[in-house]
Amino acid sequence: MKHHLILLVVSKLLIPFLLLFAFYVQMHGDFGPGGGFQAGAIAAAAIVLYALIFGRRASEKAIPPRIVEAGIPIGVLIFAGVGVANLLMGGNYLEYNAINPAHPVEGQHLGIMLVEAGVFITVFCTLVTIFNTFARRGR
Repeated sequence: MKHHLILLVVSKLLIPFLLLFAFYVQMHGDFGPGGGFQAGAIAAAAIVLYALIFGRRASEKAIPPRIVEAGIPIGVLIFAGVGVANLLMGGNYLEYNAINPAHPVEGQHLGIMLVEAGVFITVFCTLVTIFNTFARRGR
């Protein structure tokens, strides 16, 4: 890709905006459409674009595969951990009111943000791992 100057410049400009938009979708998921799944897919698309333009090794240097692969179960544990924490606090699984009984609305916001963060981590890491797995295959 060294000779494709337009692709290099456009991708260098586009990738930060993709990641910023993923952050916006993640934070907006508490109040409207969007959330962890969509944000994880957008952020993974940014990493895939980076790998396609600058090479798989460059993307694996930026985000090592061991970290990405470890993120899959970590995200699931965050999601499930919020539900179990609600159960231990006397509420229902993923009810969120038990997180802050004095202010249930704040508990709901915190619970949703944590669950959406777990979903984001899982989706992002899964999609990047799938891409890396296929990219490593021989031709």
